[in-house]
Amino acid sequence: MNKILAVVAHPDDETILCGGTLALLARAGANVHVLCATRGEGGELGEPPLCERPELGRVREQEMRCAAQALGGTSVEFLDYIDPTVGENEELHPYTDDFDELMQRLRDYIQQLCPDAVITHGSNGEYGHPAHVLTHRAVIAAMPDGISLYTFSPSFPEHPRPRLANTDDPADLILDISAAFEQKAAAAYCHRTQNALFVRRSSKRAGRQLSVPEVLMKVEGLHRVIGLLDDRLVDVLEIYRLKVAG
Repeated sequence: MNKILAVVAHPDDETILCGGTLALLARAGANVHVLCATRGEGGELGEPPLCERPELGRVREQEMRCAAQALGGTSVEFLDYIDPTVGENEELHPYTDDFDELMQRLRDYIQQLCPDAVITHGSNGEYGHPAHVLTHRAVIAAMPDGISLYTFSPSFPEHPRPRLANTDDPADLILDISAAFEQKAAAAYCHRTQNALFVRRSSKRAGRQLSVPEVLMKVEGLHRVIGLLDDRLVDVLEIYRLKVAG
């Protein structure tokens, strides 16, 4: 296996949702590439703010490059869509309403890179984020023949973060990513503007301030959309398998 492409909507999705998996693949010798639709311009600025709103896209791009390096990634590219700011009552929005254009741009990129496998958002957008759902749908529509497609954060019993589980995507592979956890934590710390966001909900639930590593998943999973369960991606990750979901 030579190339893995992770396609995500925002900087930090690659770390929080599948950072351990990407790190394990890179450690096994795969070239891990990340394609991000936006630079996360609509995200949080940090607590206290680390930049002004007009600078956030540039700052988060650098944060993502830092994270990819921590995970052992080979390259990071952006599709240059603008991430909308969060609306009233925490309403979230997709980053484009031109599905066909997005699909074609993804297809062009995938055909040019020619990866062995693509990993992207699940069908439910993890916690229902419209940008995640859009990315999932567009990647499926864009996939050329002969390339395996997996989605991250599938559903399985005792999922460590049930809110992030895609309930319509049963896990085909469940991974103990403890061997790469320090890399995942380092990558999460790279996303400095979002660190307060990472821990806010869990800290409130725990009744105390949690650290970034404390809220990161040590178990990750993959749902197979296109490809064989015994393809090269699964072969590389077999050593870290906890179980096969039936």
